[in-house]
Amino acid sequence: MDDHTRDESVGPPTHGAPTGWLAERAESNGWEHGSLRRATLHGVRLYNAGEYHEAHDCFEAEWYNYGSGTTESAFLHGMVQVAAGAYKHFDFEDDAGMRSLFETALQYLHGVPSDFYGVDVDGVRTTLDTALENPAVLHGWEIELDGERPVADAVDREYAERLE
Repeated sequence: MDDHTRDESVGPPTHGAPTGWLAERAESNGWEHGSLRRATLHGVRLYNAGEYHEAHDCFEAEWYNYGSGTTESAFLHGMVQVAAGAYKHFDFEDDAGMRSLFETALQYLHGVPSDFYGVDVDGVRTTLDTALENPAVLHGWEIELDGERPVADAVDREYAERLE
C-alpha cells in the first residue's frame, strides 16, 4: 500500500468483501487504499443526495493519487465523469453533454471489478448505458454502495468542503 493512500480511520465494508478489501489485514484497516474508500463513501453519498458537483470533487481529488493505467485511476476517473454527467443533466439540462461524459465514463469503467470498493459498478454501467437513450432513468437513481443506497449527511458535506 502506498502511504499517501492510507487512511486508518475508514471502517470495514458493511456488506460482503468487495474488491479493495483485504480481509487478512482487517485488524490494521483492511482497505488496500483507505483514502480511496473514504472518497468513495463521501462521493457516493453526495451523488445520491443530488449534490453532483460535490460528489465530482470527492472522486477527482482522490483520482490524483493514482497513476494512469491503474484500476483505481480508471474507477475514479469514471466516477468523476458520472457525477459530471449528472450535473450536466440536472443543473444545465444539457443531455448532449451528459451523453458525452457518460460515454467516457463507460470507457473508464470497462474492466473495473463489479464490486470495486463496495460500489455496484455493474449497476452504474447499466444505468449509464440506459441513460444514453433515456436520460429520464437518472431521476430517482441512486448508486448502490455495500448493498445500500446511502445519502449524504453533514460529515460528507464537510469532507467535500475541505477539498475546495
